[in-house]
Amino acid sequence: MSERKGSFTPFRMTASNYMKIISGIVIEGKKKGRELGFPTANIILLEKMDGGIYAGKTIISDKEYLGAIFVYPGGDLFEVHILDFEGDLYGQALKVHVGEKVRDSKQFDNEEELKVQIVADIDYIKNLKF
Repeated sequence: MSERKGSFTPFRMTASNYMKIISGIVIEGKKKGRELGFPTANIILLEKMDGGIYAGKTIISDKEYLGAIFVYPGGDLFEVHILDFEGDLYGQALKVHVGEKVRDSKQFDNEEELKVQIVADIDYIKNLKF
């Protein structure tokens, strides 16, 4: 994977959000995202983060991708659904630039409600100006 420092446009910053860079080796998860149609790259966090949904960016093979990020409540596992990417990242190093917090995490009554919310989150992230 190619390192390209300074290749990201800054995220919109407010007092309630921040930018953080998460790096780690992609591990196998429970594959729940894949079952729902939104595969994710999972990274164990060394430093805890607030749980919730975030916007992000990453570079894979010199191409920049947007990402919809889920940080588990408790903040020790990080999942990123990389928009418009297909491929296997297991065991590879991945660096993700985390930007605006989209919303807090919440429980859903069923998988259909969850999928509808994921689509809404992705649409929101695609429309961010960053």
